[in-house]
Formats: sequence, structure tokens, C-alpha cells
Amino acid sequence: MKGTYLGEFQEVVLLAVLILQEDAYGTRIQEEIQNEMKRSLSRGALHTALTRLEEKGFLKSVMGGASEARGGRRKRLYSVTNLGKESLNEARELREQLWNKVPDIALNTSYAI
Repeated sequence: MKGTYLGEFQEVVLLAVLILQEDAYGTRIQEEIQNEMKRSLSRGALHTALTRLEEKGFLKSVMGGASEARGGRRKRLYSVTNLGKESLNEARELREQLWNKVPDIALNTSYAI
């Protein structure tokens, strides 16, 4: 699946966009990820990921309307494409396959090698 591999952070960004739906724009995506992951995220790192995901065809964006609350500026709204959804489903299936192969005893914290 060359070119469609999702890194962990890209997967998290796509999931945040799906969660936010029509409210998925830079600042809200950043807040959602920070709240869920309990760690800071730079605007630059997020925008790099958004750009790469859009270049891969996993995201699409449109410019929203200007608002007085934003000083007349428009915001870029993101949505996950069908290719992005397929890639997320494949990543989830792969993780579930791997987790299902892990013996229960291997996850026991009192078990040591």
C-alpha cells in the first residue's frame, strides 16, 4: 500500500477531523488533539500533517466564509476523503490483527522475561 501508509500522528489528525466534522479547522483540530492526547502540539506540526494528508488524497479542504469574530478572515475547513477513511480502516484492522495475536500473558505487567 505504497503512499497510503499512515503514521500515528497522521492517524490521530484524521480521527480528529472525523470527530469534529464540519467544525474541523486548524485551531479546533489542534485543541481536539491536545485535549485527547494530553500533550502540546505546535501549529506548524499540525499544518505540516494537514498538508501532507491533503497531498496524499486523505483530506480535502475548502475555505469557509469570513466572519467578524475572526477579523474578517476565512478559515480552512477539512474533511476526510473516502481514500482517507479506507486508510484509517486498514490501519485499524492491522492494529486489531496484531493485538489479537498478543498472548494475554505478554500483557501481564507481573510477567517478566
